[in-house]
Amino acid sequence: MTLRQSLTHTDVGATVAAALTSLAGLAGCSPPAAPPPPAAPPPPALTFHLTATIQDLMDAQIDPSADALWDAVAFIASTRGVEDRKPRTDEEWKAVRTNAVTLIEAANLLSMPGRLVASNDPTPKEGELNAADMGRRIAATQAGFVQLARNLQAAGLRALSAIDAKNPDALMEAGGAIDEACEACHVTYWYPNQRRPAS
Repeated sequence: MTLRQSLTHTDVGATVAAALTSLAGLAGCSPPAAPPPPAAPPPPALTFHLTATIQDLMDAQIDPSADALWDAVAFIASTRGVEDRKPRTDEEWKAVRTNAVTLIEAANLLSMPGRLVASNDPTPKEGELNAADMGRRIAATQAGFVQLARNLQAAGLRALSAIDAKNPDALMEAGGAIDEACEACHVTYWYPNQRRPAS
């Protein structure tokens, strides 16, 4: 190897080393990565002002809506013959649908914990619990009460599907499911001690 070749290889090595050193210096001068944004605070807890009692909901929403759904389809026999009652016009179906939606949403209101049974506590009939006892029973078995409300809601959704399909037969079947859901709740929380005829 000549002196010229030795010097050439030395110069190349020095040049590469200087370049690497320069790149390392540039990397060290790069600004640090921006920190991640702070996590969003959790949403505030929702608070509800429960004004209506369970009895209020029954009187104002659940009973009227259920009655309207039951009355929407029926076979009624009289001296004039048999009436096949069912919605026929778009307006009639719309009115029935409003009652189904009201019933479905009322089940959500029933499910909210802390709602009073009634604003007063009249003397119950034979086999019935008074409002205070019903309230204690609901509080002790809140999950079971909510499930019964969900069963009512599911029956209401069946009615809504039948209405949207304009199917009177399916609406009548859904009416039976609504009746069963109502009775299951009543015999658990309203009149658990009521005597029933032997089957």
